[in-house]
Amino acid sequence: MVLERGPDGSGVPPSPRAVRALRVGSAVLVLGVVVPVCLAAGPWAGAAWRPAAALVLAVAQAVVLGWAVRGPGAVLGASALLGAAMWLLLPALSLTGALLGAQLALCVLSALRPVRVSRYGLLAMLALGPLAYVGAGTLSLVTHVLAVTLAWTAGQWRRAQQQRLAAETRRAVAEERARIAREVHDVVAHTVSVMVIQASAAEDVFDADPEQARHALRAIDDAGRSALGELRVLLRAEGGREGDDGRRPPRGFDDLAELAANARAAGLAVELDIQGNAPAPPAAVALAAYRIVQEALTNTLRHAGASRVRVSVCRDEEAVRIEVSDNGRSGGRSWRGGGSGRGLAGMRERAALLGGTLDAGPGPDGGFRVRAVLPIRCAS
Repeated sequence: MVLERGPDGSGVPPSPRAVRALRVGSAVLVLGVVVPVCLAAGPWAGAAWRPAAALVLAVAQAVVLGWAVRGPGAVLGASALLGAAMWLLLPALSLTGALLGAQLALCVLSALRPVRVSRYGLLAMLALGPLAYVGAGTLSLVTHVLAVTLAWTAGQWRRAQQQRLAAETRRAVAEERARIAREVHDVVAHTVSVMVIQASAAEDVFDADPEQARHALRAIDDAGRSALGELRVLLRAEGGREGDDGRRPPRGFDDLAELAANARAAGLAVELDIQGNAPAPPAAVALAAYRIVQEALTNTLRHAGASRVRVSVCRDEEAVRIEVSDNGRSGGRSWRGGGSGRGLAGMRERAALLGGTLDAGPGPDGGFRVRAVLPIRCAS
């Protein structure tokens, strides 16, 4: 489950894939516990319908759990009622086993809802403890209390884990925005310097060579428009501050070959393909493209176990399109580890600040693939 803290303290529901896994897993667990007991019970005391009725209730409980993410409180109540009825029909099934579906719903409730809400569900489940004592004595009561408490605690642990992950992601985004601000500051400073030089040249030849003066003025106009685009990016980047290493020119497309060479030196077979004869894009776009490729290669080297990677950069008058695909492991890829780009969250933020998109995941032929589209019009 991937949760983030909402404004009311609740968690954002997990992804559709996680929801499907939760539904299937819950149904398998519930039926896996109840079905063997129902089959072993058979007809007893002239009431052959009891195991069959208990089995029907187990199936209903498994179906109800499919809505645990949407309404965990309601599902908890329904599962508890179905479980209690199932236990009354089939005492051979322990109360803890009959309430397994309710325990799963309590775990989801604890993970998705504020503590003040899930606490009521915990108390309601514990209130069923006397039934366990009446049915099978002290051991059954202790088992019930431990199982219910463990389910609620597991939800709290998952909640805390995902809140910590969300905090790390927000921190990574903030750090990336600060870095973007420093880099764009260097780009803007360079552009303004060019404008000053061109203005001085225009003033020197204004009377002697009007055509050359007009050329300088056009250069100032182009540089000014580019600088305005960079400033828009800068103003959208929060927490920016000036760096102390502004003497180095900003990275760009010309530095991709160096990135590929460094990766090859580390033992990775890199295929670099740069296409397009469009005019050079704004420096912010070139810099973002460089950082995205840099982070993708770093991630491949550190986490993928790949032997080769293909880097494709295609630029035209509309956008710069980047694709980095490798033949490594696609599962369990970590984007939160160290690295110059602060992981996938930072790369997505960098692309979003330029009005672009970035997605990453398993490639069609295996391995891992990162694709980004950086529109030029939003930065010019």
